[in-house]
Amino acid sequence: MSVVIIGTLDTKDEEIGFAREIIEAQGVDVHVVDTGVVGEPPSEPETAASTVAEAAGTTLEQLQNEADRGEAMEAMGEGAAEIAHQLHDEGILDGVLGLGGSGNTSIATTAMRALPVGVPKLMVSTMASGDTEPYVGSRDIMMMYSVADIEGLNQLSRQVIANAALAMVGMVSNEPDVDVEDRPTIGITMFGVTTPCVQTARERLEANGYETIVFHATGTGGRAMETLIEEGVIDGVLDVTTTEWADELVGGVLSAGPDRLEAAGDKGIPQVVSTGALDMVNFGPRDSVPEEFEGRQFHIHNPQVTLMRTTPEENAELGTIIAEKLNAAAGPTALALPLEGVSAIDTAGEDFHDPEADTALFDALRSTLDDDIELIEMETDINDQAFAEALADTLSEYMRGDTREQAG
Repeated sequence: MSVVIIGTLDTKDEEIGFAREIIEAQGVDVHVVDTGVVGEPPSEPETAASTVAEAAGTTLEQLQNEADRGEAMEAMGEGAAEIAHQLHDEGILDGVLGLGGSGNTSIATTAMRALPVGVPKLMVSTMASGDTEPYVGSRDIMMMYSVADIEGLNQLSRQVIANAALAMVGMVSNEPDVDVEDRPTIGITMFGVTTPCVQTARERLEANGYETIVFHATGTGGRAMETLIEEGVIDGVLDVTTTEWADELVGGVLSAGPDRLEAAGDKGIPQVVSTGALDMVNFGPRDSVPEEFEGRQFHIHNPQVTLMRTTPEENAELGTIIAEKLNAAAGPTALALPLEGVSAIDTAGEDFHDPEADTALFDALRSTLDDDIELIEMETDINDQAFAEALADTLSEYMRGDTREQAG
């Protein structure tokens, strides 16, 4: 077993050395990757900073001469990611530990994001108590707040670093007792307002022999699913909840970016897509909603989440965007429309019930969708059992290769 420690030896040699001692005392090997660019390292790493720089297509001397901290951090992050990927492929990296402030947190977590899900990744950082999304992204990275700055060893830093080191030892030294079945894997997207649909569809798919992974459509959830599709972990997609596109278009806080809805099509795997929660754009607490949206219709989901109803104009644009994404798909693809509501609060009598907005969405989808994309329309809301079963059954047929004749 071997743990890779990523850190700047020119400024954090003492702290990295302490973590190394803790890990090696437990019988686990350590491989240090030096990412410092300022001074000479007091100790000798297994991978030198010059090697990291070269892996990024530059040299340590060039980075030092240019003296651009931002450029140096970016280059060392790219190099560290390449090195980490290589060490993992060679069987040298069983887990990775990072120590540092904002600079090495950026570098080390860039390397961590280059590793597959399941490889232990732990970052001890001064930045772990704030917004960690830029560091974690869509990977299973653990962020541990250092409490005090990582500058010298004292009674507090020793305890925090020792805990992190021992946690890493525990993760790499023990095989988790997790059953892994060789079944086709389906990725499913879910929101609270589409949960009944997903639960019904998931149970039906699992009864048909598929493993399912459900992603919360919170921006990072959608990106995580797209990444796992690209990596070949997911064999088929039930994209019930495409709400992240509403945030991307309108400016909400849960966007998954402009590439959402592309991975399955590029990969050519079966996908069944619906319009879950396209009636809403997500913000934080009510007072965090930008002033430009004053006068719009809102729903307080909870004290930390404010939902804003999408307009007919926004829905028409969303329909066009989504249809164009599906038109580019290389594999079997279906679009399913729940004509009586796209979320739990878009049904008759609920806050976001707006037939005009839904019609604008559905019309744009119909008019833009190519004829070779199967179009399913049902006079139900998205959480109706019959609709959920139709989604699951259509995807099951695609997965078996029993693709029906498609008609738009």
